[in-house]
Amino acid sequence: MSKRSRRQRNVVVALAGILLIWWTLSTDFVQGLLFGSAFADLERHMNQGPSHLPQVSTKSSFDWSKVRYQFSAGALTPVPTTGRDNQRQHKQKPLPAVQKKAQHRSGSSAAQERIRESRRQEVKKVFAGDWEAYRRHAWLKDALMPISGGFRDQFSGWAATLVDSLDTLWILGMREEFDEAVAAVAKIDFGNSTSSRVNTFETNIRYLGGLIAAYDLSKRNALLVKAIELGDLIYAAFNTRNRMPVDFIDFETAKTGEGLIVEHNVVSASPGTLSLELTRLSQITGDPKYYDAISRVMDVFYNGQQKTKIPGLWPTYVSMSKKDVVTGNQFTLAGSADSIYEYLPKMHALLDGLEPKYEVMSTRFLEAAKTLLFRPMIPNNEPILIPSSAKVTNQGKVVPDHETEHLACFIGGAYALAGKLLGNQDYVNIGAKLTLGCVYSYRSFPTGIMPERLNMVACESYDNCQWNTTKFLEERAKQREGKLLQLLLFLFLFFLVFFF
Repeated sequence: MSKRSRRQRNVVVALAGILLIWWTLSTDFVQGLLFGSAFADLERHMNQGPSHLPQVSTKSSFDWSKVRYQFSAGALTPVPTTGRDNQRQHKQKPLPAVQKKAQHRSGSSAAQERIRESRRQEVKKVFAGDWEAYRRHAWLKDALMPISGGFRDQFSGWAATLVDSLDTLWILGMREEFDEAVAAVAKIDFGNSTSSRVNTFETNIRYLGGLIAAYDLSKRNALLVKAIELGDLIYAAFNTRNRMPVDFIDFETAKTGEGLIVEHNVVSASPGTLSLELTRLSQITGDPKYYDAISRVMDVFYNGQQKTKIPGLWPTYVSMSKKDVVTGNQFTLAGSADSIYEYLPKMHALLDGLEPKYEVMSTRFLEAAKTLLFRPMIPNNEPILIPSSAKVTNQGKVVPDHETEHLACFIGGAYALAGKLLGNQDYVNIGAKLTLGCVYSYRSFPTGIMPERLNMVACESYDNCQWNTTKFLEERAKQREGKLLQLLLFLFLFFLVFFF
């Protein structure tokens, strides 16, 4: 063999050897053998990637999109868009800006800047500590029990706290924690549940809302995949004879496509607080079925809004089985009804004002809600407002209950947002006074935390309001007597039930 032939053979053998070595090192076994955990850690980091890269999602054990429902939707209502109607497109004016424009702080002192920065860091510090506690004691569980250090799964066991915190992690710049959380979310199995009955409302606001918010911020594809899986699960709640959603989804029955039965009475917030997330899911995916489902529900609320005993507000309890959102004499701006009102101006903004009913419903609600607002008597006579509840007598008289709830603190933001969107400064001013009312309530307690419920003495009118110590003590005594009677009645009923 000539020297040239031998050189060619040696080159071929060398190349083959290099290829063989490269192929061998590329196998998982040899990678682990040679590089151990360091390589595995690097690979995991690369798979997670920087915050703008998608992560691979694990499919749930059940495909909710394949269910054939007993009660089909028929023709679907499309999501309103400017491109759908050219004539309307020209008439539609852009919604006004809501947020205040950032201003240069050239006039700010160094001390003021330090205060701002310390506040930002304190907020992040508190959240980071809470997140680490959840991560250590309740990872992948719905909720951490802060005193015992235990956990519980009250929302179907799909890591509610984790999913609900995704957008906060992103906003606070906690990218490593966000990456870890997204990797965990990508493996959630929406084909299994820790509960046989899945709460439609809670699943929508906590899980679907959390997934969509985080996706809108990060554009992580894994989050969208999981949002679609969950949206298809929630869509099963509308598989009913009248296409109104059930309050609780029978998990296994829903998988079969067999029709579900709508409950007789539910709190109004439950069916009325599905619009925002399902509409946004239709916008993102281009699939109108989610928007169509909730649009039918909101049409029921729209048609009945002016027929109630306080026109503009809906009673605390409604019947979706009868499509009755009118009957009832109890009204509240707090728990059980709060978020149905909260979503109205937000839906107006989300749809760019292209669906007129949300502007109409927002205005009706904001005007009617004034009936349930009162100015409380407080020592410094500050002109704040407090939201309350009321009953309506058979004679049509509105009897207010001046007990407010922490859950009603949303309403200041609702007035302010609607005021900006609708160009109504009066609403913005009311929103400011309501927000100050909640701030006052927080600052009135030694812990700096407002309780779940509290009572205040209402002034005779908004303009006639002066602190009166004697009146305050008299009203407080009445409240104590009333609470004592309630406690005695409860103990009496408890005794009857358990001892007879």
